Amino acid sequence: MAKMGSRKHLKRFKAPKNWPIHPKEDKWTVKPAPGPHAIDESLSLLIVVRDILGLADNSREAKRIINTGKVLVDGRARKDYKFPVGFMDVIQIPKTGEAYRILPDKKGRLITHPISKENVEFKLCKIRNKTTIKEGKTQLNLHDGRNMIVDDNFSVGDIIHLKVPDQEINDTFKFEKGATVLVTGGKHIGEIGNITEININPSSNPNTVVIENNKKDSFITLKDYAFIIGKDEPVISLPGGK
Repeated sequence: MAKMGSRKHLKRFKAPKNWPIHPKEDKWTVKPAPGPHAIDESLSLLIVVRDILGLADNSREAKRIINTGKVLVDGRARKDYKFPVGFMDVIQIPKTGEAYRILPDKKGRLITHPISKENVEFKLCKIRNKTTIKEGKTQLNLHDGRNMIVDDNFSVGDIIHLKVPDQEINDTFKFEKGATVLVTGGKHIGEIGNITEININPSSNPNTVVIENNKKDSFITLKDYAFIIGKDEPVISLPGGK
């Protein structure tokens, strides 16, 4: 049993702080499988179904729901209860018509934010890296593990408005002044605002941005923490609105 726990399970008190579970309720929790999101940036689908959405009373019920394809992630049925669900992923329960987007709260925990039908059909993906491949085409590496081959010119840090599950690009949001961002790390995690300044550091220190929130307060955060969610205003629904 101990050997199994090391592969599939994780002691609750060792779980990442962004997991919205109580560390003392049980000894073990389910560790996400290797996949599109890193372990410390994701939740297993079982935790979402059982602990967050409350669709099951125990692991056996949650596994049955998942194994029968009753839960969709980005428009596709995922039948592995260890499947990693992370930031910006869209969770659907077709039987009930409910849908959610995975977002961070202001304590850094991943939460399931209820969304409307209009929000279900797309997600926002950040370009983390890009490389030039054969015939001059560009391969984009996105934050959710996707790789896309494109002809157009994109920059690292830009956001792709992606139709799911078809993976068609609906729009692109450039990383530029005025863009609306959601902060995904640091002490300002979960805050919304607009970029007023981009500071490119010529040394080895990280680049930063200045963000102004709707209260006209400004703060500095790392450029990597600024996730574009729209040009002048958010294109996704957010907890509590903007």
